[in-house]
Amino acid sequence: MKVKLFAIKSLLLTTFLIGCAGDQNEDTNQNHEGHSHETAEGGDIREETSGYEVMPAFLEEKHEDIQNIYVSVAQNKDLLENIPCYCGCGETVGHRDNYDCFVHENREDGSLVWDDHGTKCGVCLEIAAQAIIDYQDGKSTKDIRDDIDQQYEDRDIEPTPTPEV
Repeated sequence: MKVKLFAIKSLLLTTFLIGCAGDQNEDTNQNHEGHSHETAEGGDIREETSGYEVMPAFLEEKHEDIQNIYVSVAQNKDLLENIPCYCGCGETVGHRDNYDCFVHENREDGSLVWDDHGTKCGVCLEIAAQAIIDYQDGKSTKDIRDDIDQQYEDRDIEPTPTPEV
């Protein structure tokens, strides 16, 4: 999985560093068996599935690399809830951390409400991929957070209000 995430990060660095922008033309009222959709403020799609092993339907048409990041994010909740996002989503849609760019809610019954924000934002994808790669390489959450904060410190965008580690 580490090699696959490294390849994904390389792809993201060369093709997705355009910030948050995406195709808003998806049908947000469609329902698939076992899935329910809703449209959040800002036009993001939120979709509930029975758990992290069941991917949301909005990923079906997305590149395999984006699908792989979503799987990895769902498996690294504790890490990514401590990592801020620097795309402006804290101010525009109320995200608190990078995990929120991909998963809106973890329910007590194990189901997840996914958020498609990450599918449209190279910054979100890059931060998640980098954090997960670094974590798998043995870096501490604090060191990962410090590296990401330093990488994005010159941006004129407020990070999400993620508490310090």
